[in-house]
Amino acid sequence: MREIVMDTETTGLDPFAEHADRIVEIGAVELLNHIPTGNVYHQYINPKRDMPEEAFNVHGLSEEFLGSKPVFKEIAQDFLDFIDDGILIIHNAPFDMKFLNAEFSWIDLEQLSMDRVIDTLALARKRYPMGPNSLDALCRRYGIDNSRRDKHGALLDSELLADVYMELIGGRQTVLGLTNETHRVETKTEVGQAKVSARPSPLPGRLSRAEIDAHETMVAGLGENPLWRRAASSQGTTGSD
Repeated sequence: MREIVMDTETTGLDPFAEHADRIVEIGAVELLNHIPTGNVYHQYINPKRDMPEEAFNVHGLSEEFLGSKPVFKEIAQDFLDFIDDGILIIHNAPFDMKFLNAEFSWIDLEQLSMDRVIDTLALARKRYPMGPNSLDALCRRYGIDNSRRDKHGALLDSELLADVYMELIGGRQTVLGLTNETHRVETKTEVGQAKVSARPSPLPGRLSRAEIDAHETMVAGLGENPLWRRAASSQGTTGSD
């Protein structure tokens, strides 16, 4: 099973606003059977518009930096070739899909279907309904090192999300279990025999003579050859032992 964990950065929140917001960065990580292959996609994109201060404060990508990068139309096919028919793993998927499909519509390319998307935010909200369920919060919850994430970055966020996704679907055992071969780990426990030596002298009896006599009187009243005496005889003991 091929999955693509991905993220985008944008100039804002709405691609359909009067001054349409655009995608400025795409990052993606390939998984095969939930295992990262090392194959990644990363691309900065020239939005052909200014960079609002609010967006710059989130990802740190300036209008000047992006000015020399290709526009979306120039990278669209490479991106589609990379994701191919893989399942898309996205945190808050409706946001990213809205931007991707807006960009595709503007260059007359077929839009991506939500049917091929797994939204990790929806998974997290189902598991932790009280939240918080941001990417940073989930990294803290699962002990995933996000110390490099001083600002949002599409590729770094995709790498972190891949780790979070593994935890959301069942933990790191999933990665260990879905290899090409099944390896059984056997744990052997050896139990040694304890060496027991005889005491140099027997322990003194705990019953008084009066208690022993009372017991014998009780057994004698059970009739001829009572069960008690047969059991005691098979163990090599008597009532006074």
